[in-house]
Amino acid sequence: MSADRAHVAANTDRFSGFAELYDRYRPRPPEVIVDLLTQLAAKPRPVVVDLGSGSGLSTLIWTRCASEAVGVEPNADMRAQADERRVADSGAGTVRFIEGLSTATGLPDRYADIVTCSQSLHWMEPNATFAEVARILRDNGVFAAYDCDWPPTLNAEAEQAYNACRAKAEALERSRRLAPEVHQWNKGGHLERIRQSGRFRYVKEVVLHHVESGGAERLVGLALSQGEIATLLKHGIGEDEIGITALREAARHALGDAVVPWFWSYRLRIGVK
Repeated sequence: MSADRAHVAANTDRFSGFAELYDRYRPRPPEVIVDLLTQLAAKPRPVVVDLGSGSGLSTLIWTRCASEAVGVEPNADMRAQADERRVADSGAGTVRFIEGLSTATGLPDRYADIVTCSQSLHWMEPNATFAEVARILRDNGVFAAYDCDWPPTLNAEAEQAYNACRAKAEALERSRRLAPEVHQWNKGGHLERIRQSGRFRYVKEVVLHHVESGGAERLVGLALSQGEIATLLKHGIGEDEIGITALREAARHALGDAVVPWFWSYRLRIGVK
């Protein structure tokens, strides 16, 4: 297997086995993204393609305005969770989920008005992905890769505990060499890579914020939805060693039973074809 194919396989498999947990604790993208991208595309009822759509959180935000929204997701567990969410949403008749890669969607040329990557572009080989995006976008179509900063802003003690847990898990995964083929591209380089691709005539970054709510239980769930922690648990490493037990205790100490606002910071890297 080539290195590129090995990365694709490993990156896809990383999200197997915890789709329901991922869907329960991850943030839903802010609705303002829909308004912003629809305005830039100048299409009141756009066709939207969502690459790396996961459990469908980022695809189903388009139900109120898209003429069609297609989530493209290579992981079978995530697609099954997305379909379950779609069936439960009475307004999701314009949404469908298909198996595919960011580099090979199987969709026709000039199909979409808007293509998005929510929390997913860092798992995708950039050059081939941008080529596929340009192929399926219509003229003047909009590409947007967006990510939120981790963790949300809610409580200093709880956030420090969350960061410590993730740092410990990342170091443990590296030291055990549990995912040697997994590869990420640095999120901080997204904007420049989009610009350097030469596929877009206008490129910029937009910063937004979004408010949800949660308490100690959700913060622990958010950590459990992270790939490195899920990988360690799959390999039988216990919560004490990973740092989940310490996070649970610190979050409970900081927040008690309170449910508080979570302030999410989002960064959108936009390219107009």
